[in-house]
Amino acid sequence: MSGLLRTPPQTDLPAEFVFIKQHFAKLAGPAALDLSDDAAVYTPPPGKDLVIAADAMVENVHFLPTDPPETVGRKLLRCNLSDLAAMGAKPEGWLLTLARPKTLPDTWFAQFCNGLEQDQKIFSLSLMGGDTTSTKGPLVLSLTILGSVIPGQAIKRRGAREGDGLWVTGMIGDGALGLQALLGKLTDASGHLADRYRLPQPRVGLPLSGIASAAMDISDGLIQDAGHLARENGLGVVLHASQIPLSSAAKACGDKWFETCLTGGDDYEILFSVPPEHEATLLQNPVMATVAGPVPVTRIGHFCKQQLGVTVLGRDGAEMTFAHHGWSHL
Repeated sequence: MSGLLRTPPQTDLPAEFVFIKQHFAKLAGPAALDLSDDAAVYTPPPGKDLVIAADAMVENVHFLPTDPPETVGRKLLRCNLSDLAAMGAKPEGWLLTLARPKTLPDTWFAQFCNGLEQDQKIFSLSLMGGDTTSTKGPLVLSLTILGSVIPGQAIKRRGAREGDGLWVTGMIGDGALGLQALLGKLTDASGHLADRYRLPQPRVGLPLSGIASAAMDISDGLIQDAGHLARENGLGVVLHASQIPLSSAAKACGDKWFETCLTGGDDYEILFSVPPEHEATLLQNPVMATVAGPVPVTRIGHFCKQQLGVTVLGRDGAEMTFAHHGWSHL
C-alpha cells in the first residue's frame, strides 16, 4: 500500500462553475480550454495585428429590464463588433465578465446565451473566457473582443484631411427613437425602431481599406461623434441636415424628433472620411458589402479648416442649434 493520503474525488462543483458550464460551455471555442483554466490560449492568425476593444453595459443605463434577454446578449456583442468594423478588423473571439444579481433566474441566462449563440454563427467567432460574480446592484455586463487586421491596414480616427467627405453607413436615429418608443414617448407601430435599439447592426466586413482615411463607429450620437472625428484631426466638419439618411419609420415621427436622431446615440453605424479622389466611385454606387449583407452609404458633409467643431446646416443653409450634442458616459 502506498503511504499517500487518498481523498475521494470531488463530485459537487461550486455553484459558479455549474452556472458557467450550464450556460456558457456551448459558446466556448478552442482558445477557451473548456472554460476550465485560469486564462485562454489564443494564437493570432499568421501575419496579422491584433485589434482589441471592450465595452460595458449596465441595466437601466444601456438596456431596459424588460428587454428580451437574447437581445441583451446580442446587443452587447454587436456593440463591440461595431468597434472592430470601424477599424476594418475581422472578429476572432471574445471574453465576458458579468456581475449577476441573485434575483435573476437561470432561465434569463439561458435565453441570453441562446442569443449570443445565434450571433456567434453569423459573425464567425467564439467565447474565449471571462469571469462571473454576484452583485446586489443591477446586472452589469462587460465584453472584451479580439479581432485581426493586416498590419498597417487598421483604419484609425486620425487620417482625415481638409476637403475629405464625411460618409455614414445605414440610417441615423432609429436606435435613439427606439428607446423613446420603448419608454412610451412615441408610437412605433411596426416595432422597427425598438428592434434597432435592441439589436444594432454592426457593419462587420465593411471594405474601407484603401477608401477611408479615418473612421469610427457612432454610439454617442452623430453630432458628438462627428465632433470626435474632427477634433482628432484638428479640423472642423460641416454636416448637411438634408443629406442625413433617415428611415421611413424615423421620418414618420416628425421633425420634432430630428434632434433626437442626431444626438441620441445607439446608431452603431460607421462614420468615415473619404478623400475626394475616392468619392466618385462611392457616389456612383453608394452601397457597400458587409458580413450581414449590403448596406447603403451616404455623404453627409465634409471636413474643413475654417471653423473647428461641428456645424449643421439646415435646408435653408442656416446653421442649426441643438440643446445637446450627444450621450455622455460620465
